[in-house]
Amino acid sequence: MYPEIVHSIILILTITASFLFSKTSLVTYDIQIFALLFILLFIGRRISLNGPFSRLLESIVFTAIIIITINTTGQTESPFFFLIYFLLFSLSLLLEPVISITTTIALVVCFLLTLPEGQNLTRLLPIFSLAFLTPFALFMGQEYIKSQKAKVKIQKLRTTLSNKEEDTFLFLSLMLKNHLNTIKEAVENFMGDHQLVTIRKQVKNMERLIDEFEKKS
Repeated sequence: MYPEIVHSIILILTITASFLFSKTSLVTYDIQIFALLFILLFIGRRISLNGPFSRLLESIVFTAIIIITINTTGQTESPFFFLIYFLLFSLSLLLEPVISITTTIALVVCFLLTLPEGQNLTRLLPIFSLAFLTPFALFMGQEYIKSQKAKVKIQKLRTTLSNKEEDTFLFLSLMLKNHLNTIKEAVENFMGDHQLVTIRKQVKNMERLIDEFEKKS
Protein backbone atom coordinates (compact mmCIF):
# COMPACT_ATOMS: atom_id res chain seq x y z
CA MET A 1 0.00 0.00 0.00
CA TYR A 2 1.25 3.47 -0.89
CA PRO A 3 2.53 5.56 2.06
CA GLU A 4 0.20 8.42 1.07
CA ILE A 5 -2.83 6.18 1.58
CA VAL A 6 -1.53 4.79 4.88
CA HIS A 7 -0.70 8.24 6.24
CA SER A 8 -4.06 9.63 5.09
CA ILE A 9 -5.96 6.84 6.85
CA ILE A 10 -3.95 7.28 10.06
CA LEU A 11 -4.51 11.04 10.13
CA ILE A 12 -8.23 10.70 9.37
CA LEU A 13 -8.52 8.29 12.30
CA THR A 14 -6.51 10.70 14.47
CA ILE A 15 -8.78 13.63 13.56
CA THR A 16 -11.93 11.58 14.18
CA ALA A 17 -10.63 10.29 17.52
CA SER A 18 -9.68 13.82 18.59
CA PHE A 19 -13.17 15.15 17.85
CA LEU A 20 -14.78 12.24 19.72
CA PHE A 21 -12.37 12.67 22.63
CA SER A 22 -13.38 16.31 22.96
CA LYS A 23 -16.98 15.18 23.61
CA THR A 24 -16.10 12.76 26.43
CA SER A 25 -15.48 13.32 30.13
CA LEU A 26 -11.79 12.43 29.60
CA VAL A 27 -11.27 15.89 28.13
CA THR A 28 -10.78 17.18 31.70
CA TYR A 29 -7.44 15.33 31.67
CA ASP A 30 -6.28 16.98 28.45
CA ILE A 31 -3.11 18.44 30.01
CA GLN A 32 -2.00 15.03 31.29
CA ILE A 33 -2.78 13.45 27.91
CA PHE A 34 -0.82 16.16 26.10
CA ALA A 35 2.14 15.47 28.38
CA LEU A 36 1.89 11.75 27.60
CA LEU A 37 1.79 12.46 23.88
CA PHE A 38 4.90 14.63 24.11
CA ILE A 39 6.69 11.87 26.02
CA LEU A 40 5.77 9.39 23.29
CA LEU A 41 6.98 11.87 20.68
CA PHE A 42 10.29 12.33 22.50
CA ILE A 43 10.82 8.57 22.75
CA GLY A 44 9.88 8.08 19.10
CA ARG A 45 12.32 10.75 17.92
CA ARG A 46 15.09 9.24 20.04
CA ILE A 47 14.47 5.85 18.41
CA SER A 48 13.89 6.90 14.81
CA LEU A 49 15.68 10.29 14.82
CA ASN A 50 14.41 12.05 11.65
CA GLY A 51 13.07 8.95 9.93
CA PRO A 52 9.60 8.38 8.42
CA PHE A 53 8.23 6.94 11.67
CA SER A 54 9.36 9.99 13.63
CA ARG A 55 7.72 12.38 11.15
CA LEU A 56 4.49 10.37 11.19
CA LEU A 57 4.43 10.29 15.00
CA GLU A 58 5.08 14.03 15.11
CA SER A 59 2.18 14.61 12.70
CA ILE A 60 -0.18 12.49 14.79
CA VAL A 61 0.76 14.13 18.09
CA PHE A 62 0.45 17.73 16.89
CA THR A 63 -2.75 17.01 14.97
CA ALA A 64 -4.38 15.54 18.06
CA ILE A 65 -3.19 18.33 20.37
CA ILE A 66 -4.28 21.15 18.04
CA ILE A 67 -7.72 19.69 17.33
CA ILE A 68 -8.45 18.91 20.98
CA THR A 69 -7.33 22.40 21.99
CA ILE A 70 -9.56 24.05 19.37
CA ASN A 71 -12.59 21.90 20.22
CA THR A 72 -12.29 22.65 23.93
CA THR A 73 -11.94 26.42 23.44
CA GLY A 74 -14.89 27.22 21.16
CA GLN A 75 -14.32 25.23 17.95
CA THR A 76 -14.52 27.67 15.01
CA GLU A 77 -14.68 30.60 17.45
CA SER A 78 -11.57 29.41 19.27
CA PRO A 79 -8.70 31.92 19.45
CA PHE A 80 -6.43 29.00 18.52
CA PHE A 81 -8.24 28.10 15.29
CA PHE A 82 -5.41 29.64 13.24
CA LEU A 83 -3.20 26.74 14.37
CA ILE A 84 -5.03 24.52 11.88
CA TYR A 85 -3.60 26.64 9.05
CA PHE A 86 -0.07 25.97 10.28
CA LEU A 87 -0.99 22.31 10.75
CA LEU A 88 -1.93 21.91 7.07
CA PHE A 89 1.37 23.38 5.91
CA SER A 90 3.33 21.31 8.42
CA LEU A 91 1.69 18.05 7.36
CA SER A 92 2.40 18.71 3.68
CA LEU A 93 6.08 19.18 4.56
CA LEU A 94 6.46 16.39 7.12
CA LEU A 95 4.60 13.75 5.10
CA GLU A 96 3.30 14.01 1.53
CA PRO A 97 1.72 17.10 -0.13
CA VAL A 98 -1.53 15.22 -0.83
CA ILE A 99 -2.01 14.82 2.94
CA SER A 100 -3.14 18.45 3.10
CA ILE A 101 -6.14 17.58 0.90
CA THR A 102 -7.30 14.52 2.88
CA THR A 103 -6.73 16.36 6.17
CA THR A 104 -8.81 19.34 5.01
CA ILE A 105 -11.69 17.10 3.92
CA ALA A 106 -11.64 15.23 7.24
CA LEU A 107 -11.55 18.49 9.22
CA VAL A 108 -14.41 20.08 7.27
CA VAL A 109 -16.60 16.98 7.64
CA CYS A 110 -15.89 16.61 11.36
CA PHE A 111 -16.51 20.29 12.10
CA LEU A 112 -19.80 20.29 10.17
CA LEU A 113 -20.99 17.15 11.94
CA THR A 114 -20.10 18.35 15.44
CA LEU A 115 -21.30 21.95 15.23
CA PRO A 116 -24.80 22.63 16.60
CA GLU A 117 -27.56 23.21 14.05
CA GLY A 118 -28.54 26.66 12.90
CA GLN A 119 -25.06 28.18 12.77
CA ASN A 120 -24.63 31.50 11.01
CA LEU A 121 -22.18 32.16 8.17
CA THR A 122 -19.70 33.88 10.48
CA ARG A 123 -19.11 30.68 12.39
CA LEU A 124 -18.97 28.50 9.26
CA LEU A 125 -16.60 30.77 7.37
CA PRO A 126 -13.40 29.54 9.13
CA ILE A 127 -14.28 25.96 8.14
CA PHE A 128 -14.66 26.75 4.44
CA SER A 129 -11.52 28.90 4.52
CA LEU A 130 -9.55 25.67 4.95
CA ALA A 131 -10.48 24.66 1.40
CA PHE A 132 -8.98 27.88 0.02
CA LEU A 133 -5.78 27.40 1.99
CA THR A 134 -5.24 23.78 0.94
CA PRO A 135 -3.86 24.51 -2.59
CA PHE A 136 -1.14 26.68 -1.07
CA ALA A 137 -0.17 23.93 1.36
CA LEU A 138 -0.16 21.42 -1.50
CA PHE A 139 2.03 23.69 -3.63
CA MET A 140 4.49 24.28 -0.79
CA GLY A 141 4.78 20.55 -0.15
CA GLN A 142 5.46 19.84 -3.82
CA GLU A 143 8.10 22.58 -4.00
CA TYR A 144 9.75 21.22 -0.86
CA ILE A 145 10.00 17.74 -2.41
CA LYS A 146 11.50 19.23 -5.58
CA SER A 147 14.09 21.12 -3.54
CA GLN A 148 15.01 17.96 -1.61
CA LYS A 149 15.45 15.99 -4.85
CA ALA A 150 17.59 18.81 -6.26
CA LYS A 151 19.81 18.70 -3.17
CA VAL A 152 20.27 14.95 -3.59
CA LYS A 153 21.23 15.38 -7.26
CA ILE A 154 23.70 18.14 -6.41
CA GLN A 155 25.27 15.98 -3.70
CA LYS A 156 25.62 13.04 -6.11
CA LEU A 157 27.15 15.34 -8.73
CA ARG A 158 29.66 16.68 -6.21
CA THR A 159 30.58 13.13 -5.19
CA THR A 160 31.04 12.13 -8.84
CA LEU A 161 33.23 15.16 -9.56
CA SER A 162 35.27 14.51 -6.44
CA ASN A 163 35.84 10.89 -7.49
CA LYS A 164 36.88 11.99 -10.98
CA GLU A 165 39.36 14.46 -9.54
CA GLU A 166 40.86 11.76 -7.34
CA ASP A 167 41.14 9.42 -10.31
CA THR A 168 42.79 12.19 -12.33
CA PHE A 169 45.40 12.92 -9.67
CA LEU A 170 46.06 9.23 -9.15
CA PHE A 171 46.46 8.58 -12.86
CA LEU A 172 48.73 11.55 -13.43
CA SER A 173 50.89 10.85 -10.40
CA LEU A 174 51.42 7.17 -11.27
CA MET A 175 51.93 7.77 -14.98
CA LEU A 176 54.29 10.72 -14.51
CA LYS A 177 56.23 8.96 -11.78
CA ASN A 178 56.84 5.85 -13.92
CA HIS A 179 57.91 7.77 -17.01
CA LEU A 180 60.02 10.26 -15.07
CA ASN A 181 61.85 7.38 -13.42
CA THR A 182 62.57 5.95 -16.87
CA ILE A 183 63.77 9.33 -18.16
CA LYS A 184 65.90 9.80 -15.03
CA GLU A 185 67.59 6.43 -15.54
CA ALA A 186 68.22 7.25 -19.21
CA VAL A 187 69.77 10.61 -18.29
CA GLU A 188 71.95 9.11 -15.56
CA ASN A 189 73.17 6.37 -17.91
CA PHE A 190 73.37 8.63 -20.94
CA MET A 191 75.88 7.13 -23.36
CA GLY A 192 74.62 8.35 -26.71
CA ASP A 193 71.76 8.19 -29.19
CA HIS A 194 70.17 5.08 -27.63
CA GLN A 195 69.31 6.87 -24.37
CA LEU A 196 68.17 9.94 -26.31
CA VAL A 197 65.75 7.79 -28.29
CA THR A 198 64.47 6.30 -24.99
CA ILE A 199 63.87 9.76 -23.53
CA ARG A 200 61.97 10.91 -26.62
CA LYS A 201 59.91 7.73 -26.58
CA GLN A 202 58.92 8.21 -22.93
CA VAL A 203 57.97 11.84 -23.52
CA LYS A 204 55.75 10.83 -26.45
CA ASN A 205 54.14 8.11 -24.33
CA MET A 206 53.40 10.68 -21.63
CA GLU A 207 51.80 13.02 -24.14
CA ARG A 208 49.75 10.20 -25.67
CA LEU A 209 48.49 8.96 -22.31
CA ILE A 210 47.53 12.45 -21.22
CA ASP A 211 45.62 13.02 -24.47
CA GLU A 212 43.78 9.70 -24.10
CA PHE A 213 42.85 10.50 -20.51
CA GLU A 214 41.51 13.95 -21.48
CA LYS A 215 39.33 12.39 -24.20
CA LYS A 216 37.88 9.84 -21.74
CA SER A 217 37.17 12.58 -19.19
